[in-house]
Amino acid sequence: MFDDIPVDVGVVYEGERIRGKDMQFEFGGPNVEQKFELVQARDMKEIEDGKITIQGPDLKDLEEGKSYPLGILVEVAGKEIEKDLEAVLERRIHEFINFVEGFMHLNQRYDIWLRLSKASYKKGFNSFQFLGKVLTRLFKSEFPIIEKIQVTFITDPKKVSEWYKKALQIYEARDARARGMKDEDVTEFYGCVLCQSFAPSHVCIISPNRISLCGAINWFDARAAARVDPKGPNFMVPKGELLDEVHGEYSGVNEVAKQKSLGEVERVWMYSMFGYPHTSCGCFEAIAFYIPEVDGIGIVDRGYEGTAVNGLAFSTMANQTGGGKQVEGFNGIAIEYMRSPRFLQADGG
Repeated sequence: MFDDIPVDVGVVYEGERIRGKDMQFEFGGPNVEQKFELVQARDMKEIEDGKITIQGPDLKDLEEGKSYPLGILVEVAGKEIEKDLEAVLERRIHEFINFVEGFMHLNQRYDIWLRLSKASYKKGFNSFQFLGKVLTRLFKSEFPIIEKIQVTFITDPKKVSEWYKKALQIYEARDARARGMKDEDVTEFYGCVLCQSFAPSHVCIISPNRISLCGAINWFDARAAARVDPKGPNFMVPKGELLDEVHGEYSGVNEVAKQKSLGEVERVWMYSMFGYPHTSCGCFEAIAFYIPEVDGIGIVDRGYEGTAVNGLAFSTMANQTGGGKQVEGFNGIAIEYMRSPRFLQADGG
């Protein structure tokens, strides 16, 4: 499938980290303000199947060691493709790019951070055309309902800025849809283990009042994903018996967390950062942390480059928060989760 790609492509490379000294260049990340990835459902006649477009400088035109803005636009069409699937497909960009030897992809939506290694660049991976071919083939292989797909890579700063504003509006519209629902309105939640290549014991529980930690998948998105790709990383989680309304503990969630974490996690309190807090991966948008001096909770955003009030930088807290661990007093969260009426309700909200 990938004989014309100059580097290997496979799941074995998922989780690969590329350090600064080993990178040819990077896209997005903390040094670049505007970056995004977006999937849009289109009519069949709007898409030229297999088309890969580069708007701006290509990889071979970039200077070594620099950071650049980037927009990734994936457009899909098919008789069974619907708007509900956009966020689901969008989240798989993270997985598929990480299949490429020497290409690292972190985070999601407007927080993406990509690095290409010097080694892969020297092997000939010097054009977005190669990455586009990988994405189109993997998407079609994993999702047969995609009949047509085209990919656009945007590196021109002006065009990135234009699309960045559009992308933010689209993300907001998706998130707003789930705000009117409550956890008690549904009979099942959904789970995601997409990040287990980075955090082996992490199981993300997605409910109407608790969006995924990465902020990219709400309850509607996860439901659509589980239906269209039943063997994929998203799956239904029966709520089971409500064991603790305040802390948000459900027997069904506990059973699934134990199963999917291979016994590492036996209990989950969905609405608390103490006791049995929800595990954290590494793609969370922010970290909620306990401040014992004032018996309060602080929140630090991934984009904040300074030191938080506890004397720690985001990167330092992320190292001890993530990895699929249950760490009392530290909880990876999505920005959207702070809007939820269930936001850390057991701890004062």
